[in-house]
Amino acid sequence: MAYDLVIRGGTLVDGSGGAGFVADVAVRDGRIVKIGQITGEATQTVDATGRVVAPGFIDPHTHYDAQLSWDPLVTPTAWHGVTTTVIGNCGVGLAPCRPDTRERALWDLINVEAMSREVLEAGIDWQWESFGEFMAATLGRGSAINLGFLVPLSPLRTYALGEAASERAATAAETETLCGLLGDALSAGALGFSSSQQPNHVGYNGTPLASRLTSNDEFAAYARTVGKHGRGGIEIAVTKKLAHLQDEDVALLELLCEQSGRPVTWLTLLDLNSSPGCAFAAVERAGHLTARGCYPQTVVRPFMAEADVRNPFMFAPLPAWKAAFNQPVEVQKALYADTAFRRTFRADMAEGRSLVRDWNHFELLSADNPDLQPLLGRTVADIAAERGADPCDTFLDLAIADDVNTRFRVAVANSDEANLARMLTDPRIRIGLGDGGAHVDMLCEAGYTTYLLGYWVRERKLMSLERAVQRITSEAAGLFGIRERGLLKEGYFADIVVFDPATVGSDRRPHLVADLPAGGKRMIAEARGVDCTIVNGRLVFDHGRHTGALPGVAVN
Repeated sequence: MAYDLVIRGGTLVDGSGGAGFVADVAVRDGRIVKIGQITGEATQTVDATGRVVAPGFIDPHTHYDAQLSWDPLVTPTAWHGVTTTVIGNCGVGLAPCRPDTRERALWDLINVEAMSREVLEAGIDWQWESFGEFMAATLGRGSAINLGFLVPLSPLRTYALGEAASERAATAAETETLCGLLGDALSAGALGFSSSQQPNHVGYNGTPLASRLTSNDEFAAYARTVGKHGRGGIEIAVTKKLAHLQDEDVALLELLCEQSGRPVTWLTLLDLNSSPGCAFAAVERAGHLTARGCYPQTVVRPFMAEADVRNPFMFAPLPAWKAAFNQPVEVQKALYADTAFRRTFRADMAEGRSLVRDWNHFELLSADNPDLQPLLGRTVADIAAERGADPCDTFLDLAIADDVNTRFRVAVANSDEANLARMLTDPRIRIGLGDGGAHVDMLCEAGYTTYLLGYWVRERKLMSLERAVQRITSEAAGLFGIRERGLLKEGYFADIVVFDPATVGSDRRPHLVADLPAGGKRMIAEARGVDCTIVNGRLVFDHGRHTGALPGVAVN
């Protein structure tokens, strides 16, 4: 019997958590048709001797909605053995969108995803208005990997309510209209919906993202709409205080579970350096919901971000910083020099309102001003002590002296590896949060799949290879109820990765490149040890080289 593809002689780690075993895998018409000893002929053969053959990894949390307009390879996520990714998370996206609200959608992306206006204007082609048209346009351009399309509530609510979406909840009549729009998107193949409650998610001119104004009555109606379709799930950045789960947050998760009957995944679970142990407290509060398919996501590396005050995303929760968003450099410099602004900033930092409030965790990373070059690599706390100045003033003085081009490396969370190891092995927590396409000038967690296998499995021996693969395949698929993917199983879609367990990995820290449209910059993480990535039975990446195939489809 002839096959399209046979992978021979590899150790199969099938995503179930069971022990690996040596076998061949045969593929025909995009699906796995046989696992075992394969004797038939094949159009294409992959020799996997000495390699691990696993289900393609599934990244449940990315923001490639805009990038897919110019990057069908979905980089850097797809370099790391990922064959399916979910976009449209955190209530942020590009559809549905009327022509007269494109400006607002762009500023949402600029503020939340840290892309420049020049990049977005050069890269986005706006071949859609409805969500179904957005899906069709994205898939029509081709994608190297499969895409799960979440309907983000911010553009959805803006489509129906206009500017009022960032000011108030929807009325009962408006909610009915919104449910109709959501239902249309689900019928077109969307995977579910997403939202955000987080105060650092600000949009146009520093106003709240429209999803943050969603009422519980709305949430209940949207959840019921997803439930009626009987597939997919819900993602929500639920913590109004980052990484701290409050009673109202738990109540909202319970409502979403009850009204939808579908999986719910929530953010953001981090062990904040400023609040050690907060992640475990959050898990304890919501642990009872795992029985209903409700899981948080976390990252696998110490959470370091690169930040500046040109796009002051890190300080978005502080009201005084609202005036800094989307302003010319000279306006920002005047604001940062203002005595009243500095007084408020110092008070906010002293009272712990900022995500990171210890100036020992802010390191001066880069500056254009030659006078600042000797300070690179030093912390703001150290520089302030040397100057005999307040750290808040020193931080702002450094920015002003460099025309707000200074960049800082900030240690945000997960710096305690013992606590991070506990999180990665806790069955109530899921591994994900790659965030590809978002915060592109600040961070890149897109290499988490290969980092997990290289650092935590091979070097630290925190968990077995089989358990790690399960964490990033079948468990990740379960976050949205993605069907017939995440396992090596006869009849399932042939999404497969072949990797070298002796070399697989990625760097602890990403690096900055200028490969976006209009010369824009982003952080990337490169993969090591990934031999082949197969999507729907077609070889997409062969030892890091794209084969030209773009077989990705919408998953649900």
